[in-house]
Amino acid sequence: MKENSLADQIIHRLDKILNALPKGIPSIKTIAQLPEKGQPDPYRTDTLSAVEQTASAALMRINHSGEVCAQALYLGQAFVARDKKLALKLYEAAEEEQTHLKWCKQRLIELNAKPSLLNPVWAFGSFGIGLLAGLAGDKISLGFLAETENQVTNHLEKHLNKIAPHDTKSIAILQKMQEDEKKHATQAIVLGGVALPKPICKLMALCSKVMTTAARYI
Repeated sequence: MKENSLADQIIHRLDKILNALPKGIPSIKTIAQLPEKGQPDPYRTDTLSAVEQTASAALMRINHSGEVCAQALYLGQAFVARDKKLALKLYEAAEEEQTHLKWCKQRLIELNAKPSLLNPVWAFGSFGIGLLAGLAGDKISLGFLAETENQVTNHLEKHLNKIAPHDTKSIAILQKMQEDEKKHATQAIVLGGVALPKPICKLMALCSKVMTTAARYI
């Protein structure tokens, strides 16, 4: 049987990112304690007002798009990584992000909301950015990864402060995602990532602002 070309593998992976389905999602038991027997289920969306449900859906849609971007970014960086061990680490991180993506997708379904229509744009744009970061060298690529994850961590903290306190399932998901993103940032530094110039960090923050604003509404 003919092996798939590298280009075919990339297309397949991007397609997998964009079409992640809720089946096979790790149990929410792994990120939040379920209610005791006889107690009300804190994960029921009918405990949220219409305004709160709409707000939670908007935030989870943004985070879903963010996970699409993260996987495509890792894939682009891994594609041109000079160190094969680094490429493997990037692919492993992308697999973790796949779990985050599925959690966000499932939560959107529960909130009667849909993912951003612009996700294909975010995916291919992030893949291209990952390529550029990777071509700049492994240390810069890792520094780019660390800065990205640090910005995502801060962004998740803002969401945790905005979301309704009794939307405990969304909160549990965001908290676990934040924990994992911090781990990715730390690993990138340990592997040799270097700090990026401040103008680059500001540009990254601006691009993130564009994505999060658009994903909230479209």
